[in-house]
Amino acid sequence: MSCLNTSTHSHPATFLLVGIPGLQEAQYWIAFSFFIMYVIAVLGNVIVLFIIYNDLSLHEPMYLFLAMLAVTDLVLSTSTLPKMLSIFWLGSREIGFHACLTQMFFVHTFLSVESGILMVMALDRYVAICCPLRHSSILSVPAIVTMGSLVLARGVLLVSPFSLLVLRLPFCQRCLISHSYCEHMAVVKLVCGDATVSVIYGLFVAFMVGGVDLFVITVSYAMIFQAVLRVPCTDTRLKAFSTCTSHLCVILSLYIPGLFTFLTHRFGHNVPDYVHILAANLYLLMPPMLNPVVYGVKNKQIRERVLHIFNQKGIG
Repeated sequence: MSCLNTSTHSHPATFLLVGIPGLQEAQYWIAFSFFIMYVIAVLGNVIVLFIIYNDLSLHEPMYLFLAMLAVTDLVLSTSTLPKMLSIFWLGSREIGFHACLTQMFFVHTFLSVESGILMVMALDRYVAICCPLRHSSILSVPAIVTMGSLVLARGVLLVSPFSLLVLRLPFCQRCLISHSYCEHMAVVKLVCGDATVSVIYGLFVAFMVGGVDLFVITVSYAMIFQAVLRVPCTDTRLKAFSTCTSHLCVILSLYIPGLFTFLTHRFGHNVPDYVHILAANLYLLMPPMLNPVVYGVKNKQIRERVLHIFNQKGIG
């Protein structure tokens, strides 16, 4: 398919998003599960933010990082889900060229921020368990704000060139994106010129974000587990292991689909398109849905405050 209306720079005026290639007839019903996940993600993260904001006793490192994660999850899921649902339910597949680049920027920037916050949360757990007496001095509020700002700045600075590089490439009027949202490699595949620089830069960003963050998280949790094993009290060890295991499950829910999507784009030519796209959609929905549950509901302080609010309203 070609787009007849192009700009002076050989850019299509619009792109057409396929949705889930190979499952176009079933995607109407698949969208209901995505919608439920989105509702859980929005409600869960809004509740977590509300509780942390209104309770001064929760203005501590772990909860401030959790608030940053909640904001990131809201932006990440909202930047894609409304458009996905309009594709699946209304058949509204068209997205403007610049709107597509904007969506691509927000998706990849806040995926980077999500990864960075999970990394600093792992460091926070490491300091809390391995250096408890120095925790408040090392992770002061100014230090937390600085870390959050650096994570956001890293995402913006690393992802901005994605759009700038795409703007310089010709598309030869091809505009059909075999995806549910504007993902970097899915857009680059439509380029009819030499896109080597964009592809190499994408690999560089993946290493600088996913590779570095995953390495830091792995080392942090390895040292945490080592410290926990030295604790003489069995109950304390089991509680620490339970908490760390839950956190690791959330981290894996981000990195496993992300790694699968990354490898499939470049090497998985035999992987069915619908498998790849479903994994890419879950990549953006699973962490925002799970984070408020694992980091929020399973947290005693937040859970008690949620129950208190419901009891005041006469619920439960």
